[in-house]
Amino acid sequence: MNARTLQQDPHRIRETREKVLEVAIGREVRAYRRKQEITVAELSATTGISIGMLSKIENGNTSPSLTTLQSLSDALSVPLTSFFRGFEEKRAAIHTKAGEGVEMDREGTRANHQYNLLGHIGSNSSGVIVEPYLITLSDKSDVFPTFQHGGIETIYMLEGEVDYRHGDTVYSLKPGDTLFFDANAPHGPEILVALPARYLSIISYPQDA
Repeated sequence: MNARTLQQDPHRIRETREKVLEVAIGREVRAYRRKQEITVAELSATTGISIGMLSKIENGNTSPSLTTLQSLSDALSVPLTSFFRGFEEKRAAIHTKAGEGVEMDREGTRANHQYNLLGHIGSNSSGVIVEPYLITLSDKSDVFPTFQHGGIETIYMLEGEVDYRHGDTVYSLKPGDTLFFDANAPHGPEILVALPARYLSIISYPQDA
């Protein structure tokens, strides 16, 4: 048996999975405690679990027993199974190859504003919807500085140059520039300075918006 074989750990995958479970349980315990505005000391007094142990549980540094979890469940008035919710949820990822974004028209879009949706994840544990777009403007594109919608938007300039309005202020955006703003205010490209212009637009908003 060579040295390389000896260095391999057959338990590594199992241990990694257990660590993920510990972290998921800890996050749920902390989230329920904070939601009810209970301090660690108060939870310790109610359950009889030491402050140090509660800290280890919330930080995912130990595997709590079922008895411990039942005590936490009773103290926080939540089902014991709720502590495993974060571990059981599937985490989505979307890989969009170059040139494969879905071209689409967004509500309120002006003529010759090319929108390519790069991915979309609907319901997820974060409670936030994120929509990344690659936007291309040409010499035939209309300007539209009064676009409004809910959420937060981040623009990252890739190519060209535009004067972009947000509310009462106009920003000169060049490659490498970023603009992060409340999308409820009127906004949009006001002057197309150097074309073609391309930028990433990432819009985020609550799932129930």
